[in-house]
Amino acid sequence: MSGLLLLHDIRRPVKISLSKKIVSSSLLFIAGVILGVLSKMLDETPGSQLPFFLEVLGLGNFFSRIGVWIFLAVLIAVYSKSPVRSAINVFLFFVGMVGSYYLYTVMVADFFPKSYMMIWITMTVMSPFIALVCWYAKGKGVIAIFISSILIMFISRQAFAFGFWYFDIRNILEFLLLITTIIVLYQSPKQIIKVVIIGLLFYFFTAPFNLMWGML
Repeated sequence: MSGLLLLHDIRRPVKISLSKKIVSSSLLFIAGVILGVLSKMLDETPGSQLPFFLEVLGLGNFFSRIGVWIFLAVLIAVYSKSPVRSAINVFLFFVGMVGSYYLYTVMVADFFPKSYMMIWITMTVMSPFIALVCWYAKGKGVIAIFISSILIMFISRQAFAFGFWYFDIRNILEFLLLITTIIVLYQSPKQIIKVVIIGLLFYFFTAPFNLMWGML
């Protein structure tokens, strides 16, 4: 009970009716299905056949990268009404997205990428537990700031390329996702400044480990 009260001090769940729960979760599942099919169709479409502005933005590769899916999972998680709802909503979204993506891959594209599929299935199974934690990012106190900072770190990894002699924006769309994530996590000027600074410090402190891993 004391642990539950501690979590409520960070962020308190909001009760909603069963009908609203069913409708919102169903819509998120459908959105996942649509985005899964859309992302696979973009994978299958050569960049030269896309409208010019989509080709310039690199939208064909955008949905093939993990950054947009991290962002959408965070968005769903923090705007759910409770940690349990967050877990359910994110899980259903990923079930819809991953399921439709690989059904299209196998049935329409006639391709069976088993290793990649298992990675995404594993991520889908893990998603409700991660979402449950992420829900508290929109709460109060040190724990909420810490969780928000970790989220900023992960999104920054998709937006920036960092090495021993360079620092660059990896993808303009993912940089925009980073800015949007900051807006989503914003609660007060003092809070968001802490979140961004700590998140970027995490990014820079852990970057050398990624570089060394890539050299092995």
